[in-house]
Amino acid sequence: MTRKLIFIWCCCNLLALSALADDHTAANWQKGNDCYARKAYDSAAYFFEQIAALKPINAEVYYNLGNTYYRLNKIGPAVVNYERALKISPSMQNAAENLALTENRITNHIQVVNEIFFVKWWNNMTHPTHASAWSVAALIIFLLMLLTIGLRRLKPGIANQFPIQIVFVLGFFWLCTITMALIVSARAAHHDAAVVMQNDSPLMPPDLHSKPITQLPEGTTIEVLDEKDSWVEVRIPDGRVGWMQLSLIEKI
Repeated sequence: MTRKLIFIWCCCNLLALSALADDHTAANWQKGNDCYARKAYDSAAYFFEQIAALKPINAEVYYNLGNTYYRLNKIGPAVVNYERALKISPSMQNAAENLALTENRITNHIQVVNEIFFVKWWNNMTHPTHASAWSVAALIIFLLMLLTIGLRRLKPGIANQFPIQIVFVLGFFWLCTITMALIVSARAAHHDAAVVMQNDSPLMPPDLHSKPITQLPEGTTIEVLDEKDSWVEVRIPDGRVGWMQLSLIEKI
């Protein structure tokens, strides 16, 4: 009996804490929006950051943070937060448009290298944001395959309308989609993007002591390939690879 009372007491406390957290988030959201409307952007950023710390998968919070930092002319933080919003919600058109506007303000913007059409197609098809789509497609095809097999067994009269070849075709497409889902999931697990947070950040060669390969402007989105101590190996938009200090970037 005592254990049950303790369990109920703990559950009640957890519910109360959750309610308080939601109230606190709602209050910060209102304060952030009010500050943004009054053009008190520093204060707005503070309140939105408080919410982001509690709700790290809320695309709207990151979108608002991106807008706030854009108004403060802080290109790096603006790009980071727009990218985070798009990572959670790839179809958020406003975030994509504002990200493009922000990137236009980057001085000495490094242009993305033009890829061969089939490489670009493959990269789009296997982009980490498509993991769910491939998984859903594989599930739907698998269910259709089971339904077709079931109809052929339970209702032989329909067998002529569903030739056995359909099962093999569905099986082939199921194998293709499940393979793509596995490839995309593996890529997502090893995909790390980051944003340069300081202007003229040096991209160093592997020995870390020679002359920098180039200087990267604040707001440049890069791909993280490896990490050792306080250094990260990165690939920049034009395809060049080098090393940067971890303190100069922020992961998306």
